[in-house]
Amino acid sequence: MNKSLYFFILLFMFFITSCSVFEKEEEKKTETHSPDFNFVEIILDWFPNANHAGLYSAIKYDHFKENRINISIEAPSDPATILSLVSTDDIDFGIFYQPDLLLAQNEGIPVVAVASIVNKPLNAIMSLKDSKINRPFDLAGKKIGYPGIDWNRSMLATMLESEGLTIYDVELIDVGWSLAPALMSGEVDAIIGAYWTHESIVMENEGFEVSIIMPDQWGVPPYYELVLVTSEDTLNQTPNLVKRMVKAVSSGYTTALDDGSDALSTLISMTPPSLDIEVERAGIELLVPIWSDNQNPEFGYIDPDRWNEFVDWMKLRGQLPENFDGDSSFTNEFFD
Repeated sequence: MNKSLYFFILLFMFFITSCSVFEKEEEKKTETHSPDFNFVEIILDWFPNANHAGLYSAIKYDHFKENRINISIEAPSDPATILSLVSTDDIDFGIFYQPDLLLAQNEGIPVVAVASIVNKPLNAIMSLKDSKINRPFDLAGKKIGYPGIDWNRSMLATMLESEGLTIYDVELIDVGWSLAPALMSGEVDAIIGAYWTHESIVMENEGFEVSIIMPDQWGVPPYYELVLVTSEDTLNQTPNLVKRMVKAVSSGYTTALDDGSDALSTLISMTPPSLDIEVERAGIELLVPIWSDNQNPEFGYIDPDRWNEFVDWMKLRGQLPENFDGDSSFTNEFFD
């Protein structure tokens, strides 16, 4: 197990081992209002936060019930197992990342994206404002902290190359998931792998002004940060369930973006008390415009051109083989 994953697991075990909307799985399995209802489990990519507000709004406003679904939302005790759990149908659906989904599918894990949740990168380069790092060129000779993820290294390399630099013009340091602490302590000059809708807010709230460099402004194609995924078996064997799930999730996020304040209060009321309200408030404020941009023609629809542009970039960077079929990794068939 690599250092970054080990730290990530410890972090999860510290904050939360599991989060469920209902108390007991067996009770939820029997809480059906009719034989047509399905008990469905969805596993989050991380502990509950602003990115997931639409799921909780879907519960509050009965979007799952309207689609004959009794939903259980779980947080992972081991994020490395999310796609494996979904692919083997131990969990019905998951929230995960387009880049990691592509890499997993290339390794033979049978998972497919059925809707988008966040349709642009949240991962970005962050530095303290006092360092005057405002563009990739300013990173020359600097220490860059990253979580040990290879495709993050490729993203940084692309951004540097857009300014005539290479990855060898910086010192890349694997800090695991201790990204914000490494930056605030001065261990590194900048970080990549953290979310500008979360870690940047945490640092600002602790008194550190942060500068952000967006990857899609410096050569990296915009990609889908978070997508709704399921297994190929679920897709093929229960398409009606998948359609209802996609509709419920889409409706939940549409409700959330219509009233961000209500989405925040709903998130807070349905998640552990350890949630930082001010961080999530600011996070939702940043996410609402992104969610608003994710409605063409319906919330969650995946733009094939955008999806495959990123697939092509992954091929160019050697992350995926040339014969990888990007179209097989997502579907829009469950949108009307």
